[in-house]
Amino acid sequence: MQSTSPQTILVTGGTGFTGYFLVKRLLEAGHTVRVVDNQRGIFYDDLVKRGAQIHIGSVTDRDAMFDLVKGCDVVHHLAAAFRGVNLPKSVYWDVNVNGTRHMLDAAEKHGVRKFIYCSTCGVHGNVQHPPAAEDAPITPADYYQYTKWEGERVAHEFIAKGMDVAIVRPAAIYGPGDPERWTMLFQRSRGGRFLMFGDGKATYHPVYIDNLIDGMILAQERPESKGQTYLLADEHFYSLTDIVKAVGKVMGKEVQITYLPFAPLWVAAVLVEALYAPFKASPPIFRRRVDWFRQNRAFDIGKAKRELGYAPSVDLYTGLTRTYAWIIEHKLL
Repeated sequence: MQSTSPQTILVTGGTGFTGYFLVKRLLEAGHTVRVVDNQRGIFYDDLVKRGAQIHIGSVTDRDAMFDLVKGCDVVHHLAAAFRGVNLPKSVYWDVNVNGTRHMLDAAEKHGVRKFIYCSTCGVHGNVQHPPAAEDAPITPADYYQYTKWEGERVAHEFIAKGMDVAIVRPAAIYGPGDPERWTMLFQRSRGGRFLMFGDGKATYHPVYIDNLIDGMILAQERPESKGQTYLLADEHFYSLTDIVKAVGKVMGKEVQITYLPFAPLWVAAVLVEALYAPFKASPPIFRRRVDWFRQNRAFDIGKAKRELGYAPSVDLYTGLTRTYAWIIEHKLL
């Protein structure tokens, strides 16, 4: 469901993976889309060709954000400090918490109709009693997740004042164009063998990018979303073993999984992080990455279905097939 009339919409973090697909969908629907990001990114040129108005800057620049928000009907706030392992905590707080406050202050001042704050399912940490709904315990496992939760708390301050704000918590996002974790899964499985640290029974809940964008636009347009929080994920969650097997199936391989103890990998991640700490380069392994092998991610998307009409239409096999085609096209294997 989308608005029947064109709107002016600002997307922060709009040149990133999720931002690109959101901006593209909004442009296709006939909206005027402003984008702000602190880097051009691989999607920059395509977004310019499509008509996006791109501004290079940071959500930490309060004055600039007030200027950009003026005249907007909707703000999608996706920008976040995320994958920088050796970033100071102050950067995470500045971007994920203070930056969120800047955007909400600006939206309040300029009378924005709707504000969507993109959080993360990671605020729930390791899900002890799967599947977790929106009211499950908040137990962030790292400082990124903690600051995203603090960003939610800022959003709730404005909700309490009557502002039309919705919060979405995406699960593990994937799809064509994402060069990160899912590409690594294909790379590590292509030889027909995969090293699994732990028993492979930890759960993982993906969300294909098109499904996620469907949910975000529903949150934008449905009045029921005012003041609400929604977990957005695919229809099913899986064990890590099932995920690896599905990746192999897409490549036409029967992947043999070797199960190894998790503890030595964790110790190695801690040591490598410490060794890389004095440098700007990201370590090849780090705790947040290896936690993939042991943290449970499994969510109940019933609330988004009931209140928004959310209906994830792309299943795992279809999503992985599209992702694999993109990986092959871009010679990443």
